[in-house]
Amino acid sequence: MSETIRQIKDRLAAITNPADPYVIALRDDPRKGVQQALAQHQRRLERQAAALAAFHQRFRYEQALWQRGCTYVAGMDEVGRGPLAGPVVTCAVILKPSFDLVGVTDSKQLTKHEREQLYLQIVNEAVEVSIAVNDREAIDRLNIYAATQDAMIRAVNNLHHRPQHLIVDAVPLKIPIPQTTLIKGDQKSISVAAASIVAKEYRDHLMRDYDRVYPGYGFAENMGYGTKEHLAGLAKYGVTPIHRHSFSPVKKYLN
Repeated sequence: MSETIRQIKDRLAAITNPADPYVIALRDDPRKGVQQALAQHQRRLERQAAALAAFHQRFRYEQALWQRGCTYVAGMDEVGRGPLAGPVVTCAVILKPSFDLVGVTDSKQLTKHEREQLYLQIVNEAVEVSIAVNDREAIDRLNIYAATQDAMIRAVNNLHHRPQHLIVDAVPLKIPIPQTTLIKGDQKSISVAAASIVAKEYRDHLMRDYDRVYPGYGFAENMGYGTKEHLAGLAKYGVTPIHRHSFSPVKKYLN
C-alpha cells in the first residue's frame, strides 16, 4: 500500500537534503498531491538555504575580527531614542564563533513571539550580555543622543569580558576600544542584531509594566511612541513621571 500524502509530507519535513533518495523517488509518483508536496519541500529548502546564507553574510564582521585575534567582539544597539516616554535601553552582546541562531536579525523584522524566543536563546547562548538604561531624567538632562552614548558606554564597562572590538549601530562611542560603526548595523551584523533583540525585549517589558502603573496612554502597545492613543492620553491625563519633558509635544502639557 502506497503512502498517503500526509505521510509523505511528514517524511519530507524531516529531510534537509534535496538529493535524498526518497525525494528523488517521489518525482516519479504521478499523484498531484505528491508533486505539490515535493514543490513545497523544495521551496522550504530554498528558504532555509537563503536564510543560512544571509546569516553567514551578517557574521562577516565578527568572523574577520576573530581571525585577527579579537577573542571578544561586542555588538551594540539601542532601543527607545524616538519615544515620548520611557527610558532608552542599550545592550552589548558578545557571541561565540559557534553561535548558530539563524533567525537572529533586525528586531523590527521579527514578530513579538519570535523576539521573545530569540531573546531567551541569545541570553542562554551568548558569552555575555550587558544592559544599561538611562531614564527620563537623564534623557532630559543630557539630550537623547548623549544619554544613548552614556548608556552604551556603561553597558560596555559592565561587561566582565573586556571586548577588544565593538560593532556599534550608528552611534560612535568615546571609549578607548576600536570600533566598527555601521548604519543599520542590526541588518548587517549578527552581534548587533542580537543586541537589538535583547534591548527591545527588555524595554518592551518595562513599558508593559509602566502601562499598569500609568493606564490610559497605551504604553503596552505603543511602547511610548507618539500614537493617536498616546497623544489622547497626554491631553486627557497630562504628563507622567516617565514622559520626556524635552520632547515635543510633551512640553506643551507641562504645568
